[in-house]
Amino acid sequence: MRRSFPSILIKDFKLMLSSRFLFLALGSLILYSCYINFIYIKLDQDIYPVYLYDPMKTQIGVSSEVIRVDTLEDLQAQCADGHSVGIDVSSNEPEVIMVTSGITSTDYFRAAYALSLLSPESSYTAELIGQNDKEMKNRREITSEFLFFELAAVGFLGLASILFKEKQMGVIRVHGILPVNKSAFIISKLCLFLLSDLVFTGLLTVINLGVSAGLNVLPAVLIQAGILSLIMALVGFFCAVQLPDFKQFSLLYLVLAIFITTPVFIVGQTSIDWNWINFHPMYHLFMGMKNAYFATSSAGGSYYLACGLAIVLLFLLVHWALTGEMAKEG
Repeated sequence: MRRSFPSILIKDFKLMLSSRFLFLALGSLILYSCYINFIYIKLDQDIYPVYLYDPMKTQIGVSSEVIRVDTLEDLQAQCADGHSVGIDVSSNEPEVIMVTSGITSTDYFRAAYALSLLSPESSYTAELIGQNDKEMKNRREITSEFLFFELAAVGFLGLASILFKEKQMGVIRVHGILPVNKSAFIISKLCLFLLSDLVFTGLLTVINLGVSAGLNVLPAVLIQAGILSLIMALVGFFCAVQLPDFKQFSLLYLVLAIFITTPVFIVGQTSIDWNWINFHPMYHLFMGMKNAYFATSSAGGSYYLACGLAIVLLFLLVHWALTGEMAKEG
């Protein structure tokens, strides 16, 4: 293995360059960073604007955040966007008007927040905890999501595309005849893609969180990125060996993107609670990545043990599949 590994590593690196994978990763890095710094953090994140219809001017001392309207029709029109909350005090009791979000707890929160602005002097002072302001929270959240998507989806495609290219070039057939160490063949590709993913992770984190905050969370983030990178690369490797062409592999990728990762994002980003999601492996990887960015990782030894066992089992499965494919080609 020692003699063959350097030559295999050089060959895989040349294939990675010829497949434009590094240019794709660089393009993704630039695109994600531009979106985060020039678009996302500049968006108006005030999702609960409050409008007040008070024709008799009975409400005194209302918060400056409340926007007054002249007619009930204007109030209803402003609340039609699904985010705004309206308060009608034309009668004796304030009446809250809003489009339901579909989540009862969120609707109660929106209504309570709107009513609290009618008498801000009687509101309670909250104890502020944590060190993240609104912008930094948004930066950490969106960066973790982009990184998870990049490693889960693009990383899955990257190694598989190189393997399919080797199939077309007859490399697998040649390796089936020559005495090539199969472990070296697999490890070489894993090392290159792991290294590229870790570099991508470091750059994406430092660029979008800043040098100080980025370096602070980078060790934990790199661990999570390494775990996700190895798992997705091995899954992609196995699927590429088993499937005859890239067209069928693309259909499998759509299944991964739509039916496997989508529930993870829905639960991770909303207040929807699906009990079965705890049995979804990708959910734990997603939350591990997100918690690493917020420096609140609660993963215990069982999590890392499960990830380690998964990587070992996937490697053995890939080794078995590759042995069968080389025997078939040879």
